[in-house]
Amino acid sequence: MTQPTDTLSIRQMCDAFGVTARTLRFYETKELLFPLRDGTRRHFTKQDRARLTLILRGKRFGFSLEEIRQLLNMYDRGGSNAAQLLRTLAIGRDRLEQMQAQRDELGLAIADLQTQLAEGQSALDAFAQAAPAAAE
Repeated sequence: MTQPTDTLSIRQMCDAFGVTARTLRFYETKELLFPLRDGTRRHFTKQDRARLTLILRGKRFGFSLEEIRQLLNMYDRGGSNAAQLLRTLAIGRDRLEQMQAQRDELGLAIADLQTQLAEGQSALDAFAQAAPAAAE
């Protein structure tokens, strides 16, 4: 079987998306990608490329692979995909809340660390100023 011109090899997919071959094979085993097979060679279609784009976006947003798989499987080429969109929005809103809470916690941790560092520097400065006076 010769590779159709509208498909990409595993190497081309890796280069195009900045992922490893191991990642692509992993996504295939998790039923997220369905490349055409020619023996041991994989040929990724336009649909695979679109799915990988969505997988990588979902991962960046913190969606689980299972959530991504379910959302991708809800796609209906001939349908309105309203159910898929509703579910995507629900998961996205939940994830946004989680990310905002993490950001708020991180902001508090940063402020606390800045305070502790400033206090530590003040104590160190006090030691440095006391040292010459003690030497006299």
